[in-house]
Amino acid sequence: MKDKELVKKAKSGDREAFEQLVTEYEKKVYATAYRFMGSEADAMDMSQEVFIRVFRFLNKFNEESSFSTWLYRITVNVCKDGIKKRSGRSELPLEIPDEDNDTYVNEISDTRYDPSELYEMTELKREIKQGIDALPQNYREIIIMRDICGLTYEEISRSLELEIGTVKSRISRARERLRKYLLQNGNKPTAFRSND
Repeated sequence: MKDKELVKKAKSGDREAFEQLVTEYEKKVYATAYRFMGSEADAMDMSQEVFIRVFRFLNKFNEESSFSTWLYRITVNVCKDGIKKRSGRSELPLEIPDEDNDTYVNEISDTRYDPSELYEMTELKREIKQGIDALPQNYREIIIMRDICGLTYEEISRSLELEIGTVKSRISRARERLRKYLLQNGNKPTAFRSND
């Protein structure tokens, strides 16, 4: 059943249709929350909050955008609120949960048999994580959405309600700040070289 049909049924009080929407999107919401929050416990909390908000505000969803875009916008906002409430600095992991919620490291190359390469890769990942952490919130969220979550400019534009030109310029500025951060720390910033 398509999202539009499920949304229509859920709006009319069909709990089974709502449960199908949750089942369809819970892994994506969790994965996005994990990328923002950096811990499984926080990601679970944020995911629960997302679906509570979806349940409460589904009747206000006007369906001008797709359900997935509306859901992603809620997820980003819930995570931003969670980061504000959480004490201390947020950490952004480079370990990414897959669809089975198993965690894997997003390797750039196979370094299993070269300890010095493995050490360098670990250090680069740590520096990238710290560099992303050091970005202002609006740059941090947009670089996560584009370079880690892999969203298109159009998806980011709809999710954040920004013009595509603004999205592109923020991504460019975020990458430039991250590049400068890595250079200042003695790294060659190849990991966030633009493919656009």
